Amino acid sequence: MTSPSKGSCLCGAIVFEITGDFKHFFLCHCGRCRKGTGSAHAANLFAPGGQLTWISGEAEVRSFQLPGTAHARSFCATCGAALPGVQMGGKVLVVPAGSLDTPVAARAEARICWASRADWDEGLDSIPKLDGLPGA
Repeated sequence: MTSPSKGSCLCGAIVFEITGDFKHFFLCHCGRCRKGTGSAHAANLFAPGGQLTWISGEAEVRSFQLPGTAHARSFCATCGAALPGVQMGGKVLVVPAGSLDTPVAARAEARICWASRADWDEGLDSIPKLDGLPGA
């Protein structure tokens, strides 16, 4: 078992710790994940049997389950940042990679739901890469 992973929301109101190993790391391009993140894909780590401990701010955690689906997400009530949550009938802890403050040793193993990716999610490797914000 690896050392506990620590994370927080954007505003810092919520702090958590994850114990257990991340077994999978997927970038999901489905329409639901795009809507939930506002981006091209969600980046989620999966820890079957992992344990989530809220260090502070648990009262600020909100969850949303899309009716009739397995799609769920947890987030901070103040800043809206994505947070970990137990899914798939309590079997798997799903952790948004960007919510972690400790380094993530795992690398994404697959881009899932690729066939339903956004039409603008093509050829992104060919556009310029900037180390900061673009100039005015």
